[in-house]
Amino acid sequence: MKQSKKPAAVHHQRPAQPRQVRIIGGQWKRTPLAVIDCEGLRPTPDRVRETVFNWLTHILDGRWSAVRCLDLFAGTGALGFEAASRGAAEVLMIEHNTPAVRQLEATKAKLDAGSVQILRGDAATTLQTLVGKLGVPPENRTENARFNLIFLDPPYHQGWLAKTLPLCERLLTEHGLIYVESEFALIEADDAGEIAAPEWMADWQVVRADKAGIVFYHLLQRKQH
Repeated sequence: MKQSKKPAAVHHQRPAQPRQVRIIGGQWKRTPLAVIDCEGLRPTPDRVRETVFNWLTHILDGRWSAVRCLDLFAGTGALGFEAASRGAAEVLMIEHNTPAVRQLEATKAKLDAGSVQILRGDAATTLQTLVGKLGVPPENRTENARFNLIFLDPPYHQGWLAKTLPLCERLLTEHGLIYVESEFALIEADDAGEIAAPEWMADWQVVRADKAGIVFYHLLQRKQH
């Protein structure tokens, strides 16, 4: 007599956990931020943000409460929420992707982040609008003042830095800083030891720079003429 076969065991796979990054410091330290499945979404790694915010805290002498911040291409909001966690007076996040905007709004609500404002829009168009608003009378300029710190972490290989840096310069305070993340070093020595830089870097000096894997990250400041 043939023995009946045992039914095959059924293994239930656990649903994949969403990728996460975490806030490094400040009042929301260790808070996880979900990374949704979204084309082009590339959050700044935790260890890179830790280095960058150490730089910033040193340069700013810890005076985060005096910082007004613009986070372009906000994505997960890792950079903007990090600044808000450390006490930035105001953080304006710009993001074009609708699901990413919804996630940013959910994170803002979870953290009760009153200093954070989120706008859905194209980065270049929004920058032009903000630059245009600088011409309004001072008494109506509260929400349109220049920024002390701009985070510029655009999608790679699309020429965003050349399009946005000139506009960012007009929105920056005199001694303001721009954080730039890119797929290449913004300034490097050629074979003759000469410093080579793209034309759109002519008005900028690199204050700090480093590399992690394929990510090049920099702090820029306007050159003083």
